[in-house]
Amino acid sequence: MTSHLHPLTEPPAARVPRVLSIAGTDPSGGAGTAADMKSITAAGGYGMTVVTCLVAQNTTGVRAIHTPPVDFLAAQLESVSDDVVVDAVKTGMLGTAGIIATVESWLDAHRPPVLVVDPVMVATSGDRLLQPDAEEAMRRFCRRATVVTPNIPELAVLAGAEPAADQDAAVAQAREWAARTGVAVIVKTGHLDSRLTTNLWVGPDGVLAEAPSSRVETTSTHGTGCSLSSALATRLGAGDTPVRALRWTTDWLHEAIEHGAALHVGRGHGPVDHGHRARRLAVAASPAPWLADDAVAPRLEAPDQLAPGTEPAPASIPAAGPWTRALWRAGSDLARSIHGGGFVTALVDGTLPEHAFTFYLAQDARYLAGYARALAAVAAGSTDPAEVADWAGGAATCHLVEAELHRGWLSGRSCAPSPVTSAYVDFLVARTVLDGHTVGVATVLPCYWLYAEVGAAMPGVADDHPYAAWLQTYSDDAFTAATWIAIGHAERAMTDASPAERAAAARAYLIACRHEAEFFDQALRTTGALS
Repeated sequence: MTSHLHPLTEPPAARVPRVLSIAGTDPSGGAGTAADMKSITAAGGYGMTVVTCLVAQNTTGVRAIHTPPVDFLAAQLESVSDDVVVDAVKTGMLGTAGIIATVESWLDAHRPPVLVVDPVMVATSGDRLLQPDAEEAMRRFCRRATVVTPNIPELAVLAGAEPAADQDAAVAQAREWAARTGVAVIVKTGHLDSRLTTNLWVGPDGVLAEAPSSRVETTSTHGTGCSLSSALATRLGAGDTPVRALRWTTDWLHEAIEHGAALHVGRGHGPVDHGHRARRLAVAASPAPWLADDAVAPRLEAPDQLAPGTEPAPASIPAAGPWTRALWRAGSDLARSIHGGGFVTALVDGTLPEHAFTFYLAQDARYLAGYARALAAVAAGSTDPAEVADWAGGAATCHLVEAELHRGWLSGRSCAPSPVTSAYVDFLVARTVLDGHTVGVATVLPCYWLYAEVGAAMPGVADDHPYAAWLQTYSDDAFTAATWIAIGHAERAMTDASPAERAAAARAYLIACRHEAEFFDQALRTTGALS
């Protein structure tokens, strides 16, 4: 019998690609071979370096450049290829016509499957970085590539035109050059003046793939070109399609840029945080308990026993009394992490990648079936006819209203529940069926309150917002009213419960809040489109 279960140590989908960076150095670690090594590692590859020039630089600028003889460059290249099979090559600063010719000779002899060229010719300021003979050599060199990753001024040099003023003009230049050369171009609109930025894979026939993102207001952008090209080479070397490779690289680099300033490296244009995504995923995989044994007293006699001294998160939908106020206070750190997290931020501003939203929605469809069952269990545990009707109405809404949004967006596509989704649903059903009414009410409350808070904190949702239908569900008056009712039921349940029941309910509420945070965040752990 064939098993459909993954083994406990699932092998990687593809072998680790061996990626060679041919570029200059940066002793401050933000660009050149230093950035390439961090990017290759972050993208899942094994990195190697051949140094074209030694650069004395930091975040404030370049101080000196030393270029070793080209025979030493050739020796470096041969020492790698004599011993290691190279799956992908990324080139950065090549510097002189002689360096370019040396690399060309090596490529002729070894022909790696993937060649990503970052044509370091023109700074984003417009300053030329190469002598005329080297610039001409670089234009010829780009024709060897699988894909080139120019900035807007460099794209203009390749196209023999003025720098593009908008995305349409840049795509037109890239398409014309790709048609002449047969080489794909990554158009990077981050160099243009727009809040939304998009990386586009452009070939002779037009745009093959788009990876939308949003502009980050930061000065920590040193080495972004190096980082994008080396990560892209790695994903292509691993066997990704252009669509998957570009999406992964764009999503990862956006996160790296967003968190670069927190590194506090240098006084000038700082580096991006190449390792942020890896650290975030490491935290997500931690086996540490979500809630310490002593986080909630075994008996709650009074509300101020719960998370005393904790600063409550802002709440647009207020508590119904002292017990729900205490629950909100205790879960405030998790509420802040959800509202200020990458998923909700990108969802609200419309820059969340479609594949991430589609994954989230497919998981939510699975979740709602379990949540409806949990709400029905809470309804069954109540002795108040009005409360029974409220919880049962919530269960019906899951099936009739929200599920319709899923069906419309997903258009028949589906996927199995993820481990995160399965764990949350199992927790909901177990607590609401097995642990009594008060615990059940506390368990289902975060899904109302946290979502309603997201909706209440949003600015107005424009009709052309890509996720308008979804966001409007959680900011409409009916859902806000249902949340107020749920909070009121929770207040009464906690008031009437025994101290031990309150403690168990508080623990269930906090663990459900953590499940909510994990449920949101899981969409940022995947980059594949729904199959």
